[in-house]
Amino acid sequence: MAEASSPFHLFGIRHHGPGCARSLLRALEELQPDCLLVEGPPDGEEMLALLLDEGLVPPVALLVYNPDDAREAAFYPFAAFSPEWNALRFALERQIPARFIDLPAAHQFALSRPDEAKTGGETPAAKTETPAPDGDAEIAPEDDAEDAGPSGDPLDWLGRAAGYGDGEAWWNHMVEERGDSLELFAAIREAMSSVRNEAPARVRTALAEQREALREAHMRKCLRQAQKEGFQRIAVVCGAWHVPALAEMPPAKVDNELLKGLAKIKVAATWVPWSYHNLSFSSGYGAGVASPGWYEHLWQSAGDRAIGWLARAARLFRDDGLDCSSAHIIEAVRLAEALAALRERPQPGLDELDEALRTVVCMGDDAPMQLIRRQMIVGDRLGRTPETAPAVPLQRDLAQQQKSLRLKAEATQKTLDLDLRQANDLARSHLLHRLNLLDIGWGSLSRTGRSAKGSFHEIWTLQWAPELVIALIDASRWGNSVRQAAGNRAIDRAQAADSLPELSELVNQVLLADLEEAIAPVSQALENLAAIASDVQQLMAAVPPLVNVARYGNVRQTDAGMVEHLLDRLVPRAAIGLPGACAALDDAAAETMREHLVATHQALRLLGRQNLLEEWQQALHRLTQLGSCHGLICGLASRLRFDEQLASPEQTAQAMSQALSVGNEPGPAAAWLDGFLNRSGMVLLHDPQLWSMVDDWLAGLSDDSFTRELPLLRRAFAAFSMPERRQLGERAGRQGAAPKTILADWDATRAEKPLPLLRLLLGIES
Repeated sequence: MAEASSPFHLFGIRHHGPGCARSLLRALEELQPDCLLVEGPPDGEEMLALLLDEGLVPPVALLVYNPDDAREAAFYPFAAFSPEWNALRFALERQIPARFIDLPAAHQFALSRPDEAKTGGETPAAKTETPAPDGDAEIAPEDDAEDAGPSGDPLDWLGRAAGYGDGEAWWNHMVEERGDSLELFAAIREAMSSVRNEAPARVRTALAEQREALREAHMRKCLRQAQKEGFQRIAVVCGAWHVPALAEMPPAKVDNELLKGLAKIKVAATWVPWSYHNLSFSSGYGAGVASPGWYEHLWQSAGDRAIGWLARAARLFRDDGLDCSSAHIIEAVRLAEALAALRERPQPGLDELDEALRTVVCMGDDAPMQLIRRQMIVGDRLGRTPETAPAVPLQRDLAQQQKSLRLKAEATQKTLDLDLRQANDLARSHLLHRLNLLDIGWGSLSRTGRSAKGSFHEIWTLQWAPELVIALIDASRWGNSVRQAAGNRAIDRAQAADSLPELSELVNQVLLADLEEAIAPVSQALENLAAIASDVQQLMAAVPPLVNVARYGNVRQTDAGMVEHLLDRLVPRAAIGLPGACAALDDAAAETMREHLVATHQALRLLGRQNLLEEWQQALHRLTQLGSCHGLICGLASRLRFDEQLASPEQTAQAMSQALSVGNEPGPAAAWLDGFLNRSGMVLLHDPQLWSMVDDWLAGLSDDSFTRELPLLRRAFAAFSMPERRQLGERAGRQGAAPKTILADWDATRAEKPLPLLRLLLGIES
C-alpha cells in the first residue's frame, strides 16, 4: 500500500463495492491515518460536514452544478456500502481531516464547453453557456475499474485469463463477495499496474485523454500538498484504475504545467436524494453497479447470506401470489451451495442464487425472476437529505407542500386517484399540474373525466427521480414558490407561443393548476392571436381544450366564464371559414381535417351550447354538398348530421345514392363512403336502406374499379371493431347464401377457394 519512506497509503477501490468497503474499514482501523484524501470534487468539500447528520440517509448524491444554468451539473452518488462513504464517516467521527482530491467540477464543466472557453483564466458562465445534451445533467466523469478495456472494463483481461466471462464477474467473486482482507489493496495495485502497462491501449477521444490526465495530475498535486502540510499517515482512497498513476509520481513541475491556466466557472454544491435504480447501470451513470440491492445484502449480511437472500425472495414471491414453499427454499439453498462448490467458490454468489431460484421455484421460467431483479437485485430504495442541506427556495417550498399534502416522494411507481371534491385532493392536483408546467415530471396524468370514475376524478402516476432536483433548481429562476414559478413560466410561454392550439392547451393547464394570476395574461395572448389567425385547423384545434375547461370548471371551483367568452369568438370564426378550408384538399390533408372535425364536433356536443351548435351545424350542412370539398369530408359531414338527426334517413339515403352513383368516379365515391362510415359499422348494421345502398354500389363496380378501390375499402372496414366486422360478415353471408337448388354445373370445390381470402378481408375467424 505504501513504501517504507512514503506517507501515502493508496487504497484502490471500486466505487460502491461492499467488499472493498469492508476491507477498507479494516485497513483504516489498522493504519489510523492522520489525513484522508478521497477521489471526489473539491467544490463539494463544504458538504462533508453533513455526513454525520442523522437526516442524511444513503443512497444520496453530492450534486455540483452551475447556479446560472442548473442543467450543467454532475452527480457523485454514495450508498451505505460505498467505500468512500464509509471512509469519510470513519475520518469525520474521529476528527481526522478529510478532503476531496479530484479535478474540481468548476474546471471539468469548462472542459466540456466550446474551445474558446478553454483559453485559461476565469471565464464568465454567461458568455460560454452550453447546456448538457438534450437538457439533461452531465453525469459525473468518474473513471474507475470499469471504464476501460475491450468492453469498457479494464478487468476484462484479467477476468478472461482467470476463466470468467468478463471482468465484472471476476471482480465480484474475488473482491465484493469475499470477506475483508488487508492484502486486497496490494493485489489491486499490482493488477491495475499490469493492465495499464500491458493491456492494449484504449480507444478514446482526445478530450477523454486530456480529462483523465488532468484529473490524475490534480490528485497528485493534492497528495503533495498534504505531505507539505506535515501529515505522516495519509490514506488515499481512489478508483482502482488511478492507483498506478498516484504511486509513481512525476516531478511536481510536470503536473503544475499541465494544470496551469485551466478555465473554470462558478459552481455550487448540495446533497440530493439518490435511488438504487439510478445507481444501477440502467440509469446511465458510468460508475454505477448492476446490482445495488444485492450489494446492500452483502454489506449487511453477517452470517449465511444465501439463506437470508432466498428467504427474502420467498416472501416476495408469496406477496405477489406465486407459490414458494419452505421445501422450495431448502432445495434452492442446496442447489446454490452445490453450484458454488462445483465452481470452487467459498459461498454461493448472485449467479448461483439466481440459477437456483429459476430452476427450483420458477421451473425454468424467466418471467418471475424479473420481480427478483426489480425488487431485490436492483431495489427501490430512495435516500433522504437533511433540512439543513443547502437548497433553493423553490425546493424548500415543494418539500413543505409534499409534507402538508402527504405526498411522499418515492422511487417506486405509484398510482394516485384524486377525488377533486375533497379539498386535500384538489390541492394535490393543483400542485402536480403546476409542476408539469415547470417541466418537473414527478407525476403524469393517466385518465380524467369519463375514462376515470367521473368528471371529479384524476388518476396520476407518480415516480420521483433524483434528476428532478436539477429541473427544480433550473425552475427556481421563475420564482421562489411552486405557485409563483409556475405562474411566471406560464406567462412567459404565452408570450412566446405562436399557435392557437398551444395557447388553448396552456389556458387549460393554467386553470387546472389554479394559477389565477396567470389566467388574464394567457387568455389575452390567446384572444390576440385568435383575432388575427386565419388557419381554420388551428381554430378548431383550440376548441377541445377550452371546452374541457368550460365543462369541468365547476368541479374544480374555477371560473369558466373567461373560457366561454373565448369559445364565443373562436367557434363562429371556425364555422365560417370551414367550407373554404375544405375546398381543395388532397388525401393526406383530408385525413388531417377529418380528425379536427371529429374532435371539434364531439367537444361542442359535450359543451351543449345551443348557439354554438347551430353555427357549427350550418357549416356541416354546407360541407355535405357534393363537389364542394373532398369526398372524405363530404361523407363525414353527412354522417355527423345523420347521427344528430339533422338529416332524415331518406335524405341520407338520397345523398349516399348520389355519392355512390355508378356515374361518379370510383375514387371520390369510395372516399365519401370512408368518411360516412367514419370507422364505425353500426350504421350499416342498423339501417337496411343504407346497407342496400352500399351493397348495390359495390355490386355495380366493374372488376377493374373494384380492384382499384379495394385498398381504400379495406382501410375503411379495418377500422371497425371485431364484433362489427363479424356481424357484417354474417349478414353478407346470409344475403349471399347459395340457393337451395344447386345447378348441375356447380363446382363446390372451386367455389370454396375464395372463402379464406374473404374471411381475411372481413376479419372473420374460421
